[in-house]
Amino acid sequence: MADNKLAQHFAVYSEWRKALVDTICDYRNWLNEQELNDAQVDQRIQQLLERLREDKLNVAFVAEFSRGKSELINAIFFAGYGTRLLPSSAGRTTMCPTELLYDKTKPTSIMMLPIETRLSDATTSEYKRYPDEWKTVTFDVESNESMVNAFKEVSNTKSVSVQEAEKYGLFDPNSADDALSLNKDGTIDVPCWRYAVINFPHPLLEQGLVILDTPGLNAIGTEPELTLNMLPNAHAVLFILAADTGVTKSEIDVWRQYISGTRWKQKGRLAVLNKIDGLWDELKNETEIQKELTKQIKTSAELLGLDTHQIFPVSAQKGLLAKVNHDDALLEKSRVLELEKALSEELIPSKKEIVRDNTQNEIEDLISNSHVILEARFSGINDQLVELRGLRGKNEDVVEHMMNKVKVDKENFEKGLQRFQALRSIFSQHTNRLFTLLGMESLKSHVHKTRETMIDANFTKTIRVAMDNFFSELRNRLISSDEQIDEIKQMMDVMYEKFSKEHGLRKSEPPAFSTLRYQKELSKLERAYKEQFNTAFNMIANEKMTLTSKFFETLASRVIHVFEVANRDIENWLKAVIAPMESQVREHQLQLRRRLESIKRIYKATDTLEDRIAELEAIEKSIQAQLDDLKILRMHMKNALAFEPAQEVMAA
Repeated sequence: MADNKLAQHFAVYSEWRKALVDTICDYRNWLNEQELNDAQVDQRIQQLLERLREDKLNVAFVAEFSRGKSELINAIFFAGYGTRLLPSSAGRTTMCPTELLYDKTKPTSIMMLPIETRLSDATTSEYKRYPDEWKTVTFDVESNESMVNAFKEVSNTKSVSVQEAEKYGLFDPNSADDALSLNKDGTIDVPCWRYAVINFPHPLLEQGLVILDTPGLNAIGTEPELTLNMLPNAHAVLFILAADTGVTKSEIDVWRQYISGTRWKQKGRLAVLNKIDGLWDELKNETEIQKELTKQIKTSAELLGLDTHQIFPVSAQKGLLAKVNHDDALLEKSRVLELEKALSEELIPSKKEIVRDNTQNEIEDLISNSHVILEARFSGINDQLVELRGLRGKNEDVVEHMMNKVKVDKENFEKGLQRFQALRSIFSQHTNRLFTLLGMESLKSHVHKTRETMIDANFTKTIRVAMDNFFSELRNRLISSDEQIDEIKQMMDVMYEKFSKEHGLRKSEPPAFSTLRYQKELSKLERAYKEQFNTAFNMIANEKMTLTSKFFETLASRVIHVFEVANRDIENWLKAVIAPMESQVREHQLQLRRRLESIKRIYKATDTLEDRIAELEAIEKSIQAQLDDLKILRMHMKNALAFEPAQEVMAA
């Protein structure tokens, strides 16, 4: 029986990530053993490790109702349970966005957020901070029946009045499709839940996979968080079409606006043509069936603006059946394995590349700092040895002269330290100005003012102006932040140069930094707002502000997130700028003190010159050994980052 390609690739990726974590931990332990660690370095390593351990791989499934989306998730991920785990039947089964993940700190359960929360402006991400707002249903992973019954809870509905459904943003009186869904008594069925999170110890979920199962296309437009956060940030989006219906107009609209739009990344966006078993006609031969399928693929590709090799024809239902019954022939015919292979070959390497690049820069910086400190120590010991060897056979006057010379060096350096303290003060002033521009309090105040303007607005023009000003102000803050960052970097360049010339400290190049990536994120959100505003224009004209206010709340939460990331990254950059100089200054001060102490001891004849030379030679050897160790650790780190799984594992 062919194994799941995605599971294999993901397992290999997880092993790579684990090996990288182990190598970083080895480096940290070595720093502690050699007394080279300090609070700042340790904090940076801890943040790096947490980022790697919490690393997630997000895969979103998007489709109109009855396209076999839940069945495809069952076929790819849950066939090993020998049953249909996620509910899958004709009609609507996934009634609310559902996230499948595993958090070992929480019980195996389904958490469901009541649909009534749509009346508030809070996003689902915000509600995740308040578990009491959710209904929790636990289940037994050893019992398929318990799991299936629990998972069915997600698809529960209830009847509400048309007015209530309108308030939830789930009914549009101007939509002919919505009018058709009215019950005989004038009520309408709506989902019981706004969002569901299934915490489930599946092997892939345990390794960091997160699956997002979205309801019908209508919900994508009415739950702004999907369009602004979850879909754009998914590493892969599978857009499921049905071979028996082809690509509908609503599917083309959603594909263009929310999935393949220019505002989001293009990697990992795949279209799946499901239910190809509907074309398996016993009265037709294989050539005729393939001809019809090729025609469907070509038409779908043209309508979605894709190449034909980006459309994956499958039969999710037959694929699941084949895996459960261990039927290799049917599994091959279902073509599910081809989709798994494409998903793993496109998804895993691009994800690994991002993680590797982010980790590599941070690790290289940390190891370089360790190397600078050791080089400074080695140089300091070497200077002492040169001085002491030069004292062999010399009289007391020469020793006293040498001692006075070191005292002068020490005094000069202490004057330099005063300049360094003044620099620290100016550095703090620049830092404060930088965080004033990017401060979370002023940002939240700006969000609040914009929200108030929108609520008070009577005209769409006022709303548009308020939002334009909102983005313009944020962009100006980021541009001004770049100016502050440049000033800080130039100031540090000058100081490094000065200390290098005057005291022989190693000249270090402060790392570059720019807010360009946050400006780009902001531009994406602005484009999303403009697109949404234009499509919501009729709703606003009909006095339906609910969706607009919801959209703004989601937009604001995304902007706040972007600024939170910017604050954290800038904080790390500031540490990386000042830390090497602080380390070198500390080290140089220590070496001067040791040099003076050595000569004093010889002057007072508390020990012999040869004993002190021997002692320093031993220290020199130990520092050389540390430098050799660091070289090996750097090589191990390079190997861990560049590790490629064995060919036989990849070919399995």
